Amino acid sequence: MENQGDFQDQVRQLGKLIAEFEELPESAAKVAAKQMLRLLMDIHGSGLERMMEIVFDSASPAREILDKFGQDPLLGSLLVLYSLHPDDLETRVHRALERMRTPLRKMDCTLQLMSIEAGAVRLRAKTSGHPHAPMLAELRARIEEGIYEQAPDVASLSIEGLEAPPASGFVPLESLIGHPLAASSPSSHVFKNEGANQAGELRG
Repeated sequence: MENQGDFQDQVRQLGKLIAEFEELPESAAKVAAKQMLRLLMDIHGSGLERMMEIVFDSASPAREILDKFGQDPLLGSLLVLYSLHPDDLETRVHRALERMRTPLRKMDCTLQLMSIEAGAVRLRAKTSGHPHAPMLAELRARIEEGIYEQAPDVASLSIEGLEAPPASGFVPLESLIGHPLAASSPSSHVFKNEGANQAGELRG
């Protein structure tokens, strides 16, 4: 850890840089930089203030206080930003899934963790019945919000099972006959291209 003298030197250097920055000519870039700095300070201030509130309100041992820091939505994100979170990514993803379990069950949806590899999270959702596109979109939004609240450092998030069904009811011929259509047949080639185009449009 740095000593008090080093900290004071850094504070003085920061003050000098801010003074030099203020002397720069006014420009759109300067305004944007000042807004960015102000927002960053607000985020840090809110996080540190919340940390103090938790410490002052708690009589628990230090480890329990750290756990509270990590589970707090505001502090958790701040700790992740500085690589200080007490829990690893997998633990936080599991916590998010556990917290979502009951709300998703009320929406007739269950969620399963398939894999976590290099920060990429893959989930599989199962729904009862045949939910419409708006319901699928709402489920996806809730799951994404729940995951990113606990694990904002997830590199990518894939959710299987919430794909919207074809609006027109079109079913590609290949899925009905169970094998690819013969490319040598002119009529089959037309059907295959039309099916691929319509399936691509539906996915888009």
